[in-house]
Amino acid sequence: MRRLPLLLAGLLLLLTACTSASAPGPAPGPERWRPTAGLAWQWQLSGKLDPSVDVPVYDIDGFDHPAATVADLHRRGRKVICYLSTGAWEDFRPDADRFPESVLGEGNGWDGERWLDIRRTDLLEPLMAARIDMCGDKGFDAVEPDNMDGYRNRTGFPLTAADQLAYNRLIARLAHDRGLAVGLKNDLDQIPQLLDDFDFAVNEQCAQYDECHRLTPFIEAGKPVFHAEYELTTRQFCPEARALGLSSMLKKYELGAWRRSC
Repeated sequence: MRRLPLLLAGLLLLLTACTSASAPGPAPGPERWRPTAGLAWQWQLSGKLDPSVDVPVYDIDGFDHPAATVADLHRRGRKVICYLSTGAWEDFRPDADRFPESVLGEGNGWDGERWLDIRRTDLLEPLMAARIDMCGDKGFDAVEPDNMDGYRNRTGFPLTAADQLAYNRLIARLAHDRGLAVGLKNDLDQIPQLLDDFDFAVNEQCAQYDECHRLTPFIEAGKPVFHAEYELTTRQFCPEARALGLSSMLKKYELGAWRRSC
């Protein structure tokens, strides 16, 4: 009389195992570029693009350049990063009128730019998704989202570190969901929390402010730190940059074609 319960129990166990084995897991996201530490780069956001710099990575403005420019750089063996401002509004962009006045804060020091209220992800997420879609549609390999440390500035909004972490992770997810790598721009204080969310770092003037050592978690994780200085000489910052493994160069503030690498 005990055989029937045992048989039923065995059948139930087999059915459970088969169901578990066939249950679909989470769908993998698109494969993306995963840059490695030490890659040289060119960063040009103004002037006529010079595509001839012999480096493996270019960082250029996502709005200003068509897909043909990205394709040309690819033919030259370059990976191409799409520069976008994700933390500040720019009055000269073609989508500027899509941003409601309620999310526009104080100026960020650049003409025509104002900080965004990054707490309003209900309004900003679709706008940023559309911008990152543009990068993907043009064939870019990665995104450089700028103005990602508003919480440490006078934005006109009571932004907190938690607000910034949530927003930065949102931008990283939007990029990754579209198969694009993404870089953490400046925001040194939050590197420990955001290291796993970003594929590289972009930094300005860490040598001038004696902060380059704070970027080493990216290097230790095998991820590049694309670094630029403006006011020092290469003799002043390159020895430390090389020792730390940063991808460093001297640029002018207008970020034209001119560069001097370490």
